[in-house]
Amino acid sequence: TTALKMLSSLNAEVISMHDEPNGVNINTKCGSTHPELLQQAVIKHQADVGFAFDGDADRLIAVNHRGELVDGDKILYACGLHLKAKNLLKDNMIVTTVMSNLGLYKAFKQASIDFVQTQVGDKYVYEQMVQKDYKLGGEQSGHIIFKDHATTGDGLLTAVKILEVMIEQNKSLDELTKSVEIFPQLLKNVKVMDKFDVMENVELKDKIKELEEQLHGNGRILVRPSGTEPLVRVMVEASSEDVCHQLVNEVVDLIQTKGL
Repeated sequence: TTALKMLSSLNAEVISMHDEPNGVNINTKCGSTHPELLQQAVIKHQADVGFAFDGDADRLIAVNHRGELVDGDKILYACGLHLKAKNLLKDNMIVTTVMSNLGLYKAFKQASIDFVQTQVGDKYVYEQMVQKDYKLGGEQSGHIIFKDHATTGDGLLTAVKILEVMIEQNKSLDELTKSVEIFPQLLKNVKVMDKFDVMENVELKDKIKELEEQLHGNGRILVRPSGTEPLVRVMVEASSEDVCHQLVNEVVDLIQTKGL
């Protein structure tokens, strides 16, 4: 495969998995959407890092030597900090989407890195990067854009960049990302009559404000319309899964009981 050839050419010792496509087995129990077997393999082989690509290889989810997942948020943090240290991070700015975890933003703040949020979708991330010539952006899902090298997410490029950071800093991926404490996150989709009417509902806006005040900065609530379906997506990040469930259900119940 291309990944095997590329990484081997960089003198990496590579163990490849799920690299025998038959035309119908794309993403079957493997790749960035199903990384469980990769996590097990990293531990079994005592590997330094594992890389899981999606079907068209524009996304990447990594696995550290402990077998723990390293998503796009943590990759942005590690690569962003590295670029900042080399004075290559323009305006100390990283472009994210609204779905990036609150833990990432807290880590950015500690590292004196600024951020811009866009709608979900790497095309929106890239638009923002082009407007201001920002060098790094991406999504929690693993679309990472290195503007000096590509115009869209590239999983293999991201893998090479992660290895570059690990080698130049002589640190494990776990060490590079340990400052990012990911908050529990829960997302529920609610089918509605008119998603735009829902977003303008005053009672819903008041409820969101009330719940955000309860979180005291240690969580957030995001309610947004689906781009393609008659759905509203309700997402909560908080200090515990119990709190996430409680607040999501309060918002969902309001939407449903009001018949929105």
